[in-house]
Amino acid sequence: MLNVSGHRLGTMEVESALVAHPRVAEAAVVGRPDEIKGEAIFAFVVLRGERPKGGVDEKLTQELRAWVGEQIGAIAKPDDIRYTDNLPKTRSGKIMRRLIRAIARGEEITQDTSTLENEAILRQLQGKE
Repeated sequence: MLNVSGHRLGTMEVESALVAHPRVAEAAVVGRPDEIKGEAIFAFVVLRGERPKGGVDEKLTQELRAWVGEQIGAIAKPDDIRYTDNLPKTRSGKIMRRLIRAIARGEEITQDTSTLENEAILRQLQGKE
């Protein structure tokens, strides 16, 4: 659960809205601290097709934010959207949310990553690739 400007939102709600967009294959949403809102919504998105260069596409970001606003409401619009080739998952396919939460907060990853399926994805998510 996220607490955005006093509103309680489930991460699954925002993820479902993002995945309902025709260009989005997969999404993971986490919260990061925000001085004004309390928590800001940070989304990691895997697109159908090619990932934008550098993981940034302002036009698509605005389109996705508007899409989520239509599906759920303006309060649920992600503050940040980062595009990636894949999400960090265990070998059994579970998304490692503690890792994406650390990346969204700008923290150094010090947790155990031995169960991670593809460690290279962490560098991409951190913007080092």
